[in-house]
Amino acid sequence: AAGRTPDGEKIDLISVFEGVGAFASGKIDAARLKLLEDFACPSCGSCSGMFTANSMNCLMEALGLALPYNGSALAKTPEREELALKAAGRIMDLIERQIKPRDIVTAEALDDAFALDMAMGGSTNTVLHTLAIAHEAGLDYPMARINLVSERVPHLCKVSPSGTWHMEDVHRAGGIPAILQEVQRGTNSLHFDRITVSGVSLGESIKDAEIKDDEVIRHFDNPHSIHGGLSVLFGNLAPNGAVVKTGGVGHSMIKFSGPARIYESQDEAIKGIMAREVQAGDVVVIRYEGPRGGPGMQEMLSPTSAIMGMGLGDKVALITDGRFSGGTRGACIGHVSPEAAAGGPIAAIHPGDMIELDLMARTLNVRLSDEEIQKRLAVLPPFKSQATSKWLKRYAYFVTSADTGAVLSTE
Repeated sequence: AAGRTPDGEKIDLISVFEGVGAFASGKIDAARLKLLEDFACPSCGSCSGMFTANSMNCLMEALGLALPYNGSALAKTPEREELALKAAGRIMDLIERQIKPRDIVTAEALDDAFALDMAMGGSTNTVLHTLAIAHEAGLDYPMARINLVSERVPHLCKVSPSGTWHMEDVHRAGGIPAILQEVQRGTNSLHFDRITVSGVSLGESIKDAEIKDDEVIRHFDNPHSIHGGLSVLFGNLAPNGAVVKTGGVGHSMIKFSGPARIYESQDEAIKGIMAREVQAGDVVVIRYEGPRGGPGMQEMLSPTSAIMGMGLGDKVALITDGRFSGGTRGACIGHVSPEAAAGGPIAAIHPGDMIELDLMARTLNVRLSDEEIQKRLAVLPPFKSQATSKWLKRYAYFVTSADTGAVLSTE
């Protein structure tokens, strides 16, 4: 559940991270920051917004790998305990019937999962993880297909960090089954006849679901946006794609351009942001944080939250070959592929180069000719991993960029 201050204000983990930036810029005092720290995350369970853990848990319902309402039921409740017991019984039945994950995870199931993702405005990490699931299932699922889903499915649900609602509100309003029913009512594009771990079809498992609060889960004809809450961008800076949570971007940042302010790691970026190096109008570039460059693609919540907390969220864009927290909001574009460590164009950017993003056109470009980009890449020294352990060195050698799910490959 979301945290609440003594005066009843709803807060969550992102309140704390953005509070750090607000404190650094003098917008709040130490007492306010301490209050946020003390009350933001009560009890156990995952973070209370539509962050990565909850986003993926919700997607498992649409994918067919979790029981209805598993994505939104709160921790430490009788309903959650009942779901756990029911799941155990379902596992035994699936074994007896010899229904395996690959029988459930199909290209159509992935389409439905991304349709839910678009409607609920999930974490950008869902793209990374779901593409990895597709890889393990032996399915070829290109990133461009995600945009096709986004075109037909509107954004119906704005949950923290994109809005003020939390997972408890989504559950109260009808949960994931209600969102899926509304998407199907409006688009007739979901595959309701496919099998799920419930032992029945997706449609049968959620047939009684309905929206109980249309402020939390909007109806199809009253969306937050006619397109989905996530988009994949392409351009000379991201030939293989990059991901942005469009549902968390303000209108003033839908189309933006500015000079590159470059940092070669997340740690370097945090220091620069907290030192107020970043100015309104900049495009912050954090590179060599991809799967190979990190190695491991560590989560970036501190730099994005610091930018928001310092009041620059509607004045600065951020792009990276790394990934974000599900709690990230604003014009933050991640998973730029190929990554810098793999010789992607993001490695060729120089400080001050003009970068342009257009979320409506789904483009991400730097104002350089292809010839200039290739010329710059040609003179870069070969990438050398900073990994010190043998396992991480092996990982960095075999891992792919984010556009294929950051999976290990010998190809």
